[in-house]
Amino acid sequence: MSQKNRLNKDKSSGFIDRDKTIHFNFNGEQFEGYQGDTLASALLANNQKLVARSFKYHRPRGIFTAGSEEPNALMHLRTGAYQEPNVRATVAELFEGLEARSQNHRGSLKHDLMAINDFLSPFLTAGFYYKTFMWPKAFWEKLYEPIIRQSAGLGELSGQEDPDKYDKGFLHCDILIIGAGPSGLAAALAAGQAGSRVILADEDFVMGGRLNNETYQVNGMHGAEWAKTTLAELASMDNVRLMKRTTVLGAYDHGIYSALERKTDHLASTDPVYKTKPRQVLWKIYSKRAILSAGSTERPIAFPNNDRPGIMQAGAVRTYANRYDVAAGQNVSIFTNNDDGWRTAQDLAAKGINIQAVIDSRDIQPVAEISGANIEMGAQVIDTQGRHALQSIQLSNGKTYDTDCLAVSGGWNPNVQLSCHHRGRPQWNKDILAFVPSGDGSGGLPPEMHIAGAANGDLDLSSALSSGHELAKSLSKELGNASKVGGCPKAESESIANSAFWFVKTDTKSRSWLDFQNDVTTKDIRLAQQEGFTAVEHVKRYTTLGMATDQGKTSNIPAMAVMADNEGKTIPEVGTTIFRPPYTPVSIAAYAGRSRGKEFRPTRLTPSHRWAKEQGAEFVEVGAWMRAQWFPKDGETHWRESVDREVTQTRNSVGICDVSTLGKIDIQGRDAGEFLNRVYCNTFSTLKVGMVRYGLMLREDGFAMDDGTTARLGEHHYLMTTTTANAVGVSRHLEFCRQCLWPDLDVHVISATEQYAQYSVAGPNARKLLQKIVDPEFDISNEAFPFMACGDITVCGGTAARLFRISFSGELAYEIAVPTRYGYSMMKTLMQAGEEFDAVIYGTEALSVMRIEKGHAAGNELTGQTTAHNLGMGRMVSKKKDSIGNMMSERPNLIKEDANRLVGFVPVDKSEKLSAGAHFIQKGKSAITENDEGWMSSVAFSPSLGHSIGIGFIKSGHQRMGEIVTASNPLLGKDVDVEIVSAHFVDPDGERLRV
Repeated sequence: MSQKNRLNKDKSSGFIDRDKTIHFNFNGEQFEGYQGDTLASALLANNQKLVARSFKYHRPRGIFTAGSEEPNALMHLRTGAYQEPNVRATVAELFEGLEARSQNHRGSLKHDLMAINDFLSPFLTAGFYYKTFMWPKAFWEKLYEPIIRQSAGLGELSGQEDPDKYDKGFLHCDILIIGAGPSGLAAALAAGQAGSRVILADEDFVMGGRLNNETYQVNGMHGAEWAKTTLAELASMDNVRLMKRTTVLGAYDHGIYSALERKTDHLASTDPVYKTKPRQVLWKIYSKRAILSAGSTERPIAFPNNDRPGIMQAGAVRTYANRYDVAAGQNVSIFTNNDDGWRTAQDLAAKGINIQAVIDSRDIQPVAEISGANIEMGAQVIDTQGRHALQSIQLSNGKTYDTDCLAVSGGWNPNVQLSCHHRGRPQWNKDILAFVPSGDGSGGLPPEMHIAGAANGDLDLSSALSSGHELAKSLSKELGNASKVGGCPKAESESIANSAFWFVKTDTKSRSWLDFQNDVTTKDIRLAQQEGFTAVEHVKRYTTLGMATDQGKTSNIPAMAVMADNEGKTIPEVGTTIFRPPYTPVSIAAYAGRSRGKEFRPTRLTPSHRWAKEQGAEFVEVGAWMRAQWFPKDGETHWRESVDREVTQTRNSVGICDVSTLGKIDIQGRDAGEFLNRVYCNTFSTLKVGMVRYGLMLREDGFAMDDGTTARLGEHHYLMTTTTANAVGVSRHLEFCRQCLWPDLDVHVISATEQYAQYSVAGPNARKLLQKIVDPEFDISNEAFPFMACGDITVCGGTAARLFRISFSGELAYEIAVPTRYGYSMMKTLMQAGEEFDAVIYGTEALSVMRIEKGHAAGNELTGQTTAHNLGMGRMVSKKKDSIGNMMSERPNLIKEDANRLVGFVPVDKSEKLSAGAHFIQKGKSAITENDEGWMSSVAFSPSLGHSIGIGFIKSGHQRMGEIVTASNPLLGKDVDVEIVSAHFVDPDGERLRV
């Protein structure tokens, strides 16, 4: 608990608060840190060099970076149900009582039993699994797969339900600024002063970017102080929203960005705020313009044994010293190929840290004088020693230095990832030896995205500030915001001189590491190329380069340099891999938000739900809806009793059912009839106003998509109904057809499902019931309002309604629709009006029974694998016009004579129950696939007939009436002999519909 590596122990500096000591636990051992620390800075302060193991070879790993690009220091944080795996210690804020554990090892971290993989590395080279696990074939299932599954993965889930809450939200702005470093702050200040609505998002918990990690001067004050002052001014502006702890994850169409804000990750689970706020919020940000000022990432240099704990990025070592008052080592050496590496040496020396050596690969004059340091120009690090922590380094000139920290700087890569999320390819900038975002107008950038600062290759501070300021001012003016903007912040330009030195070439057998998490070496890259994988994307997949949690942020460019060197090409000729969202890892829970458990998706309630609940209805989930399944009465002990009663009373008198869940799509326009002709296989343009027609919709492949009725309410006004399950899908399909297939048609489509409460009133007394509530000026007699008629009416003294004379039950039936707000009252009114007729309310189960009794196809028959021909509706596919799926439905195999046809089935022994899913086998044959002739799609007990009935598909069914076949259900171990009959069990001639 000594924090032996903490600097300036007698005074506070940096961004830590020494008055607030924090106790935390790492691998069961207690440590101390301070408010403002990350877990990584606190571990380094306590001289914890070994913090993790690599994935493949289980080699010792230490902290490598100071940001979200960290490939090594992945931890389990918290315990129990709150446990979270794969958290980067470099971005995890320290809080009181934090419990952290290292992961990906068997046994202790120091003595990992899986480290044997490292000794077996000659046999576990890149792509070994593609070759090894192919033989013997029988070994895969019994040996290889179990071992792979047991070894796969890094961290572990708790296996318990996540107790945290997650949320989603929407934000809008004129300018979204991604990154609050120097260019981001300068841009936000200029845009805010101009009057633009600004969102400034940064993944750090302290905004300011590298200004907080360096000793720069801006406007004559320390860079960190300038950042603090600027943030205070921005916070005072009503048009600026500051979002720290927020990572912008992806760039999408129309200026939309996704961002994850971490609300309580920095708090203990016992904190009152943690318990009341969502842990994380996934934002969808709509912006008119966006400025990517995401900065840059330092790249390493590959050299033998460059993965030991204690070998770090030079910029990270500088950050820990300047921001956290932590020395990453007591004897630090610097290995660099650029001037920025010398800045690390200068800053560390100024803080009293011993600089053992500065090794610069360039054969030039030393960039600076470092007191007490050995300066090695034109030299390279060719090897290192130390198993669990770095002990010494060996140079190409034969010298060896004892050192416990090696700060490596291979130059800086602009963070171009978000700029490439529309499959744009970055361009090579030879001045900084790195890729930069493709320029405006090239088609590579997401729409209205602009780049500023280091993300655009402006690596010196002065240029970064200037680019952000000028860009924001220009964009604000473009958006019409022209308030007075202050001057551009001033800073001195620092040297960014660099050299094209990517890796150390040596004859030693020691491995040089590129991807530290996935254990990819320079030899692996060469091996992949030797085996024919020369494209950069192929090399990535063959070696797993850049497929770790850091997505290659530190490894990709050095690897491309190895590829280029091996093939005699330049890096831009080798190219880059594709960048995809998310920018950093995101928990699945954040994507789900509140959509968990019962809230996995919204539960939609019918307009009569409250009334049905008052009647004691049993409910069932139907798609997204909660519908009444049946209505039990006193004395009824089984659901069948309730359903049989509802069916019988409906067929004998009148029944009422809420059918509001059916999709209702309003279609209007001069070309509405032609539009329907094209989406339905039968004709609708000839339908008379005030009439309804049944329609069948096909997919492009000729299979049935959905069925329903469409009413013509006016000359250019139609109302389509769809099945409940397909309401959303059909609506999307129509919009696609309207916008993409036939944009020239004058037609408008809008979903009206939620606008109306609709009730089916079915049975011999349906008309008599409705005549009691339909206003007297509307004649609904059989002559004035025949079968398949429709029209606008009023009910109950002037309430607007619509009436459709259609039937799903096979009885005289109507569907009456009123605005949804009257749904509860309408149900009560219908039941009161029906008391003299002994009206019954019936649920979905009775509805299903009656439709099966009439042989009506529904969801069980419209599975996407049946055609109009299968359904017995082949004649509906008009030959006089074209429509979606028309031609494909005529494929010979879809209309062959012995195709499956929809027919009815009754058990020979009427006491037998039928089961849906049973397959039809000819009598006397075995129940095997070769003898399969079809299947039972829907079954029910028919109270009208007194026995089970079913409908289904069987070969040439329409020609086999009266034949006996076996309905075999091997899952239930049951075979039932059934007779093939008409699917129209009740009123086959349809006389009841038209009375």
